[in-house]
Amino acid sequence: MSGRLIRKGSTVSYITFENVTKEYRTGGERVLAANQVNFEIEKGELCVVLGPSGAGKTTILNLLGGMDRATSGKITVGGKEVTAMRGKELTEYRRLDVGFVFQFYNLMPNLTALENVELARQVCPNALDPVEVMRQVGLGERMNNFPAQLSGGEQQRVSIARALCKNPALLLCDEPTGALDSKTGLQVLSLLKDVSEKYQTTVAIITHNAAIAPLARRVIRVRNGQIESVTLNDHPASVEEIAW
Repeated sequence: MSGRLIRKGSTVSYITFENVTKEYRTGGERVLAANQVNFEIEKGELCVVLGPSGAGKTTILNLLGGMDRATSGKITVGGKEVTAMRGKELTEYRRLDVGFVFQFYNLMPNLTALENVELARQVCPNALDPVEVMRQVGLGERMNNFPAQLSGGEQQRVSIARALCKNPALLLCDEPTGALDSKTGLQVLSLLKDVSEKYQTTVAIITHNAAIAPLARRVIRVRNGQIESVTLNDHPASVEEIAW
């Protein structure tokens, strides 16, 4: 399946990639990290972008998050053309519309868990209450602990809480369970699924772990910089059904 963009009548999906290409030049050679990529994601969906290392998954995430620029093609998010943004407009998009969760938690070691989450309030005018968000991710009793005093799973939940506190419409997660054991990873996945359902946040999880795919409403498989297939799950699995 090519991942061709499908318009339902006059309605366009929340996220669309249309013939998106990202080209790098290394040592005089042309490398296509993304090659004529087409797909769509609906508002409030939990989507998994799946593929092996080097397939182009992170390139897609960086393009979607406005952290990298497409060589050609068009990316639209919520009616905004990301590929047309420049300067301040692009900065505002990253600051207000998108939350980022990475494999390595990128917490400030000299700040408490709560203070790490409160950073979102300094950049986002519509930020959620940091204390309430910490409680929602199950860390109400750990707010005053420093990152070094938290487990890996707890640190990842702080990272998710920090992203959520921005109140973003789009949450991008790059291998969010990659540094965790399976039990803790499932707890993090359960939290991300809850976020999608409770807040109607569009959640995109980039991963090489095929066991995660059944959780998603939409699974986009990437190989060699191209979309290999797009699959819709009418009945996504519960976290309890997942094992790896």
